[in-house]
Amino acid sequence: MDVIDKINYLLTEKNLQKKEFATRLQNLEAKLKSTGNVPSLQTIYGYLNGKRELKVELIPYIAEALDITEQELFSFDIEYATEYNIRYSKEAREILELLTYAPKSLREDIKELLLTVKDTYEDKLQDIKTKI
Repeated sequence: MDVIDKINYLLTEKNLQKKEFATRLQNLEAKLKSTGNVPSLQTIYGYLNGKRELKVELIPYIAEALDITEQELFSFDIEYATEYNIRYSKEAREILELLTYAPKSLREDIKELLLTVKDTYEDKLQDIKTKI
């Protein structure tokens, strides 16, 4: 995954439209070294669509527009491969972070509950398959 993929992933995760992101980036007045100008909306869309090469000098501004650190743009420790992960990864990360505060007995209860839900889901799925 490259930085543009990560930016687009974060836009989805933050429910941020490309236009809103582009406007935020322009409002930060990130000037390109090559032209001395703020990138146009068309140029920013070109970056987001992978049609233009992202300029490294924009990284701090992009991070600010997304309200993240620059390092977060380069961390790829989450699986991004499926639509399911795009919708649920933020929530899953939040839950995992909170689990560190849960006592062992609560973690065990949560695990048992999730296993029960999984079994129920799999049973229903099997019922549907047998009816087909």
